[in-house]
Amino acid sequence: MILSLRDGRALDFISNDSASKSAILFHHGTPGECSLWSPWLSEITDVAAIAASRPGYALSDRRKGRTVASDVEDQSELLDHLGIERFVSIGWSGGGPHAINMTRDDRCVGAITLAGVGEWGHADLDFLAGMGPENHEEFGAALAGESEIERWMEKNAPAFAAVTGADLIEAFGGLIGEADKRALTARVADHDAASYRRSLSEGFYGWLDDDLAFVQNFGFSLAEIDKPVLVWQGDDDFMVPRAHSQWLAKHTPTAQLNFVPGHGHISLVEEYRGEILNQARKLLRS
Repeated sequence: MILSLRDGRALDFISNDSASKSAILFHHGTPGECSLWSPWLSEITDVAAIAASRPGYALSDRRKGRTVASDVEDQSELLDHLGIERFVSIGWSGGGPHAINMTRDDRCVGAITLAGVGEWGHADLDFLAGMGPENHEEFGAALAGESEIERWMEKNAPAFAAVTGADLIEAFGGLIGEADKRALTARVADHDAASYRRSLSEGFYGWLDDDLAFVQNFGFSLAEIDKPVLVWQGDDDFMVPRAHSQWLAKHTPTAQLNFVPGHGHISLVEEYRGEILNQARKLLRS
């Protein structure tokens, strides 16, 4: 579905078509788009379930210069459109800080991050430590500026724009460990690959703008958050290493860290979906 935002941009989203005024709002990773969450939405029948593609991904128009903080404007407009009065925000990977950001909306009762990205530029978080070599190259390009990350995208995005499930493990390279390789069954890999293809079907600027947003401050203060934030993380994660979730938990006053040894970036969300959704429902009832 497409929502025409007040500024004229298109926002690409999916929902479970529930009439409930309570919702779970999902935020995809980097790169990514809303249909990644369709298996989750199919399991939710008691409340509304919603996911949008961030600007520049899939059918959402680009918003050049966006930050993590600015995403609250698009997401809140979507919630207004759907008549949502109370919601929990869930974000995976690059969607993690975007989920926390939504606690600034008065209707939000809490957030859940799944292997979420920490904030760049702090002495107590070595942002790149423990990441696979591909991330070192990518974020190095982002730090060099928009023209350099654009050249990186021109070289690397086409492979993900055409990736198939059978190719996905090889495409990830050093970004996944053994737990994630096991989690990428044919069913999961085919679904995730289709989401990557859709995310980049109109170009790579959503991915580029995410990267630029992650090498600067979020644009909001974690220290000011007063709603529950549940932080999930495994230790076999080379996309977003555990130091990021530990940092988020340390700097968010209301955070509770749920550390799951032996799990990676993908296996975490595949194996613990039911428990994560139950936590979201509990927050909505609180």
